[in-house]
Amino acid sequence: MTMALGELRRNTLRSALTTLGVVIGVGSVIAMLTLGEGAKARVTADISGLGENLLVVVPGSARRSWVMTNAPPLSIGDARAMENELAGVGIVAPSSGRPVQAVHGNRNAATVVTGTENGYLEIRSWTFTEGRRFTDGELLSGTPVCILGRTVRDKLFEDENPIGATIRVANVSCRVVGSLDPKGRSTFGDDQDNFLIMPLRAFHRRIAGDDAIGAIWVSAAEGYSTVEVQREIETLMRQRRRIGEGEDDNVIVRDMKEISQLLGKATGVLQALLGAIAAVSLFVGGIGIMNIMLVSVTERTREIGIRLAIGAREQDVLMQFLVEATTLSTFGGILGIALGLGGSYAAARGLDLPFIFLPQIVGLAFVFSAIVGIAFGFLPARKAARLNPIDALRHE
Repeated sequence: MTMALGELRRNTLRSALTTLGVVIGVGSVIAMLTLGEGAKARVTADISGLGENLLVVVPGSARRSWVMTNAPPLSIGDARAMENELAGVGIVAPSSGRPVQAVHGNRNAATVVTGTENGYLEIRSWTFTEGRRFTDGELLSGTPVCILGRTVRDKLFEDENPIGATIRVANVSCRVVGSLDPKGRSTFGDDQDNFLIMPLRAFHRRIAGDDAIGAIWVSAAEGYSTVEVQREIETLMRQRRRIGEGEDDNVIVRDMKEISQLLGKATGVLQALLGAIAAVSLFVGGIGIMNIMLVSVTERTREIGIRLAIGAREQDVLMQFLVEATTLSTFGGILGIALGLGGSYAAARGLDLPFIFLPQIVGLAFVFSAIVGIAFGFLPARKAARLNPIDALRHE
């Protein structure tokens, strides 16, 4: 052990360069897996932020795409039928949206206006920074009032209080009655706060010019699963749209839990792929250790011959070289862990992902780095141990 460590100290630069491959390999594995876990957590949080036990109904065909342009649009009657005829349905919120330009004074914001009802705020888990929801009178009469997302509020009003102010949405004057707490950007980089809401009837009359519904948001009532409610909605919509047996649905009912699971699986596969790619660099680092140890055996052939000639056993020589290789890989593993954790923390902060410390991954990476040293150091060690003392002493 002492001789092995002494040999490493005598060749400090070579030892450092040898461990570099292991450092990069271990660091890459830890960074990729940690960032992947953070991405999975962010996706789950984003889906959960849409609301609990949530389903969304849109026109389209599940066999072809999310939305089919030639599918008949939804109607307010569809939403009321779900609300009144299905026992498993809790809150129902019809909505429709359109990109618009919002203007206040000399400030403007490109955003999306969503026409909907108060249930939309509850079902999507939106909370108010200031102001209030729509009154029943505003909803029934189609009064042009609006509630602002944080991005629109900041662009149009900066530090001013927007409540009671009038803004122009497309060509419609709209009085601000509330503003919402921010949710930030989603995992995919979308700004979840760049929107404003107005009563559905006002949107249809003043903005859209029709009564089409783009989507219906539905929550499952207490005691009902989203799977049950999804089946109820699909049956109801087939009846309302007079879809015959064997014909494709022209309405899609999506369960947000299902979407979360699919995204989680996709993120997990990507995480495993990135981890596997990073592990290749660790394998390359092991090959580097083996090459350097083989060079070391060649350089120290006479030393090995002297040790064997004065009574050293083969296992003593074998152990010395194994200790050298394992020490290099283990030290590289420790540095790699520090590099991986530091790099993944910095990357998570930069990408706005949660940093999730995974002790099992760190432990596995450390153990694997030690195994790399043993596995790739065994061949040079065995070569050194099996040298013929006489031949070794003759080596120049």
